[in-house]
Parts: sequence; structure tokens; C-alpha cells
Amino acid sequence: MCCACQRPATQSAEAPFPYQEADIAGLQARMAAGELDSVTLTDAYLRRIAELDRSGPTLRAVTELNPAARREAAQRDAERRAGHVRGPLHGMPVLLKDNIAATPMHNTAGSLALKGFRPGRDAFLVQRLRQAGAVILGKTNLSEWANFRSTRASSGWSAVGGQTRNPYALERNPCGSSAGSAVAVAANFAVVAIGTETDGSITCPAAINGIVGLKPTVGLVSRDGIIPISFSQDTAGPMTRSVADAALLLGAIAGRDEADPATAAMPGRAVYDYSARLRTDALRGARIGLLRSPLSERPEIGPVLAQAVAALRAAGAIVVETELPTEGQWEQDELTVLLHEFKAGLPRHLQQWQAPVTTLAGLIAFNREHAAQEMPFFGQELFEQAEAAGELNDPAYISARNNARRLAGPEGIDAALRADQLDALIAPTTGVAWRTTHGEGDDYPGGSYGAAAVAGYPSLSVPMGHADGLPLGLLFMGTAWSEPRLLELGYAYEQLTRARKPPTFASGKP
Repeated sequence: MCCACQRPATQSAEAPFPYQEADIAGLQARMAAGELDSVTLTDAYLRRIAELDRSGPTLRAVTELNPAARREAAQRDAERRAGHVRGPLHGMPVLLKDNIAATPMHNTAGSLALKGFRPGRDAFLVQRLRQAGAVILGKTNLSEWANFRSTRASSGWSAVGGQTRNPYALERNPCGSSAGSAVAVAANFAVVAIGTETDGSITCPAAINGIVGLKPTVGLVSRDGIIPISFSQDTAGPMTRSVADAALLLGAIAGRDEADPATAAMPGRAVYDYSARLRTDALRGARIGLLRSPLSERPEIGPVLAQAVAALRAAGAIVVETELPTEGQWEQDELTVLLHEFKAGLPRHLQQWQAPVTTLAGLIAFNREHAAQEMPFFGQELFEQAEAAGELNDPAYISARNNARRLAGPEGIDAALRADQLDALIAPTTGVAWRTTHGEGDDYPGGSYGAAAVAGYPSLSVPMGHADGLPLGLLFMGTAWSEPRLLELGYAYEQLTRARKPPTFASGKP
């Protein structure tokens, strides 16, 4: 985006936002000193959303505000005055992706079929957030059905929320499916946000919008109350402006839940005080594998990646080139797994939560009946393929699931880590943001997060730099339950580079 096409938002021109780029620790320090309270902070974010999301650059990141947000903030302030502070998230406004149940708001997955659906209770992770003292500010837009409706979908578009826009260049795409959560954090609409990922839906929008995104190990964060795609790969995770905030947010939402059997696999000490592990010297002596990737050869990415690797080495890391021995071999199996698990899991969830539509066939019929609103740009071929798929006892599904996990995990990431005795793998998260088009699908540059997604392993995207003013991310990947080490390495890298630059809002004109 050329400098002549940049135009600051009205609010920025008249008065800087007082909490621009504020982090949890800084805000808590101001609250402890009596200089700030949660109601004031919540009101400030609500005004900013009104001025920049609903008007001005019209980012369309937020689909619904919590009508009880100010009341929740006032309750947290009263607790603080009484000497009761629940923890580092006390009084912090948080936004949630609109596929996570949180009363009294709707939970739509971006679909008009669920527009009137108000779940009767909170998702488990929302219960955890409220127990930690967070204020639920509202819901964020997403690629409809978490981008599992059509192969020709435009990331960040839903019938409920419209098209979320990239705050660095309004005609560019924000990536998805957690588009609204990423844009909201980048644009300073909340302290932090929660996204969900099946394959790239946290890490890609985090990179594209210049923020931190952590996809945890499947089973570290409960999926109870989250509209599903795949029980093998789905997880929620933090989307923040700093690694330190991601560590604090992960500590609040992680934990065992009887409603999600995947959390039973969690090692006894998998939930840490992640913040206690953050050290600026964590890269000294670390062994890091730089994955060979076509992304690294792109002229807009290669020089930025070279600077990142130089920074890692200057901090004492040993960086060696490596590769995943099974790269790409799981892709067809992954689609088979997703189609079968979506067919089985979505109706079960809709029925348990008493949604207005409870079958995949019913959703397909709804979209056909409301095609002008639901399918103006692309169809629902993934829905139709899932409806035609077999059941979970289908040998094709069982074989695909076993193959995909093995090829991406033990024979992929684990094999690469073991071969060179590595602490983590790194690669460009994805390319730069592409121009948003409708009906043609995304001009997707590719991503490095697929192996971790399919294996159910963690991945962390941290701002790496910019190309022509558009953010790039560096992805850290490790084996299962390696979040403490990835956060440690990502934090040290972040402190070295300070690569995040907040957006000035573009005019949207080429």
C-alpha cells in the first residue's frame, strides 16, 4: 500500500486512543494504582468499536456487543475495591469468536440459520474467563461456519457479519476463520480475544494482521460450547498483541473438562503458569529448525525471514535448515477426516445446545431457501460433501484419521525435531494479505501450520516484520504439550525484534 493511500482514522487524527497497544500487565498496574478502572476501560473500547468498526473504516470485526459488559466491569471494580482481585485478567475486556457460547449473546457461526440462537449457558472456556475476572465485551465475525462451507469462500465473510476488512489495507483480506478476533486485537478493540482453529484459523489471521496467535495442543483447552468442525483438530486459543498476554490468556482458559474427553489426555503438569517461563535470554543455546518452504523463496518474504533468522542467531540460537519428511502427505486424508467428523459432530452439538436447526440436511436446505442472503458469492459444496460422507465406523475414515495424525505428528514434526535434537521448528506463517474478492475464493499464498493442525500439536505465530506495509508472521511449532517452550522462545524473539506495528487505517482505495 503506497503512503499516498494511507489515511488515519478520525479518532486518531483528533485524539489518540488512550489505551493504544496497552497490555494486560500495564493496565493492571494502572488499576492497582487507582488510575484506571474496568468500567472506564470497557467504555473506551465500546466507543472505539462504535467509531472504527461500525463507522469510519468500518472494519466489521465485531458482530455483537455484550449488553451486560458494563455491569460485569462494575462488578469487577467493586471486587477490586473490596480487596479481591481474581488474577491478571481481572477487569480486562475480552472478545470472543462468534462460534463460542457466551450468555446472553447469540452464537451464530456467522450463519443466518443461527441468528436467533442464544445458548442457555457459557462455554467452558468462557466460564474460566469469568472465573478469572475477565469482562466479556462481545462477539467477533468469522468466516462463516469457520470456513467449512465452501472451497470458494472469501475469508472473513459471513452472512451475519458481512466482510471483515484488514486494518492495514481495507481492500486486503484479514484471513480466517478467526478474522474478526485478529482484526479486533490489531485495531485495539479489546485487550485480547479468543479465536478457534481447525487448520490455520488462529495462526493465519494472526500473521496477516500483525498480532500473536497461539493454537494450543488439542486437549489443552476444552471445546465445550464451541460449534465444531473436527474433534481431532479443533481448539480455541489466544489472539493478543504480545506473547506475554498470550501466556496469561492461555493460563486462564486451559484446563480439564469432563464435557470434552480430549482434555483427559492432558499430562498432569501441562497447565503451567506460562508467564513464569518467559525469559528474554531463552534463545541462548536453543536449537531451532528452519523448515524449507516455498514461502521462504518469495521475494517479499525471503529478506524478512533472513532478518528473523539473523536475530535468532545473534541471540544465541543455533538455527539449522531442516524439512518435514512427510510434508503434504496428509492433505487428502485430512479432508476425509474433516468431512466425516463435521457430519457427526455438528448435528450432535446443535441438538445438545438446542439450536433452531439441528441437522446438516436442515442447514443445507436453509441455505438454499435463503440463497440470496447466504450464498450470494459462493455455495456450500463442503456441506454437501460432508452430508454424503460415511459414518465414523467407515473404514475409509478410520484409515484416514490414523494416517493423517501419524504422518503429520510422529513421522512429521516429531521426526524433524528428533533428527537434529531441536527445541522447535520455524517457518513463515503465511504470505502477505491478498485482495478480497467474492466468488473466486482466496488468493491464498499457502501456510506452514498444516502439520501442527493435523497432528494436534501447538503452533505460535509472532509478528516477523512487514512487506510493503503488510504484516508477516513467524511460526514456531513443537511437539504435543510444548506450549511453555514455544511461548518462551516466541517471547524472547518478540523482545528482540519488536516487529509489531499498529495499523493506520487505509482508505481502501487501490
